[in-house]
Amino acid sequence: MESNETEEMELPECPVCLQTYCGESTVPRVLACGHSACESCLLQLPKPFPNTIHCPSCTVLVKYPHSQGPSALPRNIDLLRLVSFHQKPKTKPNSKPKHQTLQVLPHSWSDEFYANWKDRVIPNDAVLIEERLEDDRCTVIQGKITTPSSSSFPAISCIKKNQSVSLLQVGTSSSATESALSFSYVARIMRVLSGMCEKERDELGLILRASSRQIRLCKVFGLWFDLKSGSLYLVCEKHNRSMLRNCAPSSGIVGEDCSKVDTSSFVIIGAELCEAVISLHLEQLVAGCLTIQSFDCDNFGHPIIDPNEILVTGRKLHHCVAEAVCGKGRIGSPQFEVVCTKILKTHAYISPELLFELLQTKGITTECDSLRYPVGYSSDVWSVACVLLEMLIGKSFDEETFSDCQNLLEMVSDHSGWTEKITSLLVTSLGTEFATLQTILCKCLDLNPENRPLLIDVWKCFRGFLVKTQFDIMISLEKEVVDGNRSDCLVLGELCQLSKKIGEATTTRRGDDVGTDVDQVCKITVEMDLVEAISVGDIRCIDLKGHLDCITGFAVGGGYLFSSSFDKTICVWSLKDFAQVHRFRGHEHKIMATIVVHDEEQKSFCISGDSGCGIFIWDLNDNTFNQEPLKKWYEEKDWRYSGIHALAAPGNGYVYTGSGDKSIKAWSLKDGMFLCSMVGHKSVVSSLAVSDGVLYSGSWDGSIRLWSLVDHSLLTVLEEGSFPVSSVNVDNHMLVAADQHGCLKLWKNDVLKKSVQTHDGSIFAVSMEGKWLFTGGWDRTVHVQELSGDEFQIDLRPLGSIACDSVVTALLYSHGKLFVGCADKSLKVLPPFSSFS
Repeated sequence: MESNETEEMELPECPVCLQTYCGESTVPRVLACGHSACESCLLQLPKPFPNTIHCPSCTVLVKYPHSQGPSALPRNIDLLRLVSFHQKPKTKPNSKPKHQTLQVLPHSWSDEFYANWKDRVIPNDAVLIEERLEDDRCTVIQGKITTPSSSSFPAISCIKKNQSVSLLQVGTSSSATESALSFSYVARIMRVLSGMCEKERDELGLILRASSRQIRLCKVFGLWFDLKSGSLYLVCEKHNRSMLRNCAPSSGIVGEDCSKVDTSSFVIIGAELCEAVISLHLEQLVAGCLTIQSFDCDNFGHPIIDPNEILVTGRKLHHCVAEAVCGKGRIGSPQFEVVCTKILKTHAYISPELLFELLQTKGITTECDSLRYPVGYSSDVWSVACVLLEMLIGKSFDEETFSDCQNLLEMVSDHSGWTEKITSLLVTSLGTEFATLQTILCKCLDLNPENRPLLIDVWKCFRGFLVKTQFDIMISLEKEVVDGNRSDCLVLGELCQLSKKIGEATTTRRGDDVGTDVDQVCKITVEMDLVEAISVGDIRCIDLKGHLDCITGFAVGGGYLFSSSFDKTICVWSLKDFAQVHRFRGHEHKIMATIVVHDEEQKSFCISGDSGCGIFIWDLNDNTFNQEPLKKWYEEKDWRYSGIHALAAPGNGYVYTGSGDKSIKAWSLKDGMFLCSMVGHKSVVSSLAVSDGVLYSGSWDGSIRLWSLVDHSLLTVLEEGSFPVSSVNVDNHMLVAADQHGCLKLWKNDVLKKSVQTHDGSIFAVSMEGKWLFTGGWDRTVHVQELSGDEFQIDLRPLGSIACDSVVTALLYSHGKLFVGCADKSLKVLPPFSSFS
């Protein structure tokens, strides 16, 4: 009956326009006289004096604290909480409750790991995929860069809007859809990266670093995660590929009429192709296998290497080999012919030594293992020569050079005959004028990599036809990079190993429902700390039912959780099974704050303060809780102010109250005697925190003041901002303050280190434990953040969020659990557990 009357009550409204208050159009602002009116109406009221109006309720002259006008006045949080609770959306009968999603980044990697990869992240809304494929591991997909909603990602700063890009899948992430744990965007990327082997990450790092240092490599912008498919992509710039393809039509540069060969174009393109591959070698990378598609053209028409296309080519080769020799340990000529036929269909020019090495990675031996040579930079010399021959002769290059040699075994047995055929084709295409070029291209196709010329020598040969030696100034390419090991070969690298599992394993899901009724609490097995369970990836949420109105605070002590509420009661919950064991009653007004304290005799007490200036002491030392408070006393009442808003007990025998009358009062815990009043704030004292003999107070006047607990004198004023401070929290010389504009400010040793906007709307609750920071507020979201840094700077990492159904009004992280209180009277606990019985 009482609940029905509450639901039918009239909501508070502005005394001027008679509109119901809300957090958007009719924001209630508190005047100095204690009355409230909406900001829109205050702007329209006449001003008898500068920045001064008559209160619409009591007609007293009140002055705005700042020249900004009504927007500088504090919001009436009590009214907003009341309206938020009674205007919550109604759910359908028997409808399944909305699941709360926890998005958190477990600290399963070092700060160095995070720092190395965070600047490589491209925001999710910055890439638009033009066409999705069912399996894009062996295909480069196309996309475009759009305007991202956030500019806080360094990787996006150097990319132009509408820039065409290519995307290649480099990892996948799967998570349990029925789990309450859902990682944020950056967290998913970090998890995929951490799930990769070290060699895979090293290869990604080499490609990213090489593209940033070499202009002849396509720019690799970074890593992008597709939330729909759960895939991680390497994003690379894309230019007009048709420019390079036009250089190699079906009939080649020679054309159908061999007398019209465009040798100048061939020489220029040949020199620049060599420069592009040399730039890859300068970064100690070997492509391993090249095709016409491996090269793109920049805006000036210069060939550049596309890393994504090289990786795709490598994956196709691995797929062809694995498909042709599946289940075999040794293959003969027929099986080897099948392998070669499949590879030729990909139009990939693979050197003999790379093919044998590829077979060995699959555990396959052949009849020609005695001819195996190490893979190195010379392997790219073979591929470059084949690409140049295709450009010169056209697609008939494959047919004419391999028509009588269906597999590489025949080519090995009659290599001299095969090279003679190549020489004949070159003489026909280029003539005797380019004899030196013909000779060096034939040497590039030698079976023994040691007999092949260096790529820089091939480049010099092409260069000699363009610029005379005496006019050519050799500056940077005087010496080829010393041959490296096979781990630098991209085609043989881990990113091309399709047989290995990409990304992380799918999390096994347990249970169907995220929310668990309090009646089922006894079936839960609690095993580990919340932060530890985050790395496991499966967390459930428990809803505790007991309060009838907005939750205002939490306290933990003696194995119990104490929750206060506007319903004028304090519920006591067992931390063992989260069952409600008691309810403290006695307050006649809304309870605004609650804490647990210990006296000199180590006795425990729960202290609660209400909006009617009442302070109640509840005894926690008996196994059975008493119905009546042990003690109670009251502040001096004033109808203009709203009672007690904050409590603190530093353990010095005193209790401190932050009040609506702008003061902080000290009370003796032993006998309830009033000791002193600390004044200085110009509005409601909304929050108190204690650390190292200092009392921190936050106020709606936008200031944060520090008080000595020895003589209760003012030490300093840290902040005098424009927006009301709603919560302060201090731990290990780190002070965090939240305001009603959604901004967090962090101080280290009383020095402001960082200010960041984290919420869309007011922040009502803050809880900090070590490096973990939890904040919740008007946007119905709890943000989970991690603090890192040193004495000189602080980094606040937004790791994830918990979506709630109502405004978040109270938070506490304690004993490895996160307690969340909301304006809709819901109390949520996120403990880690592994099973339901």
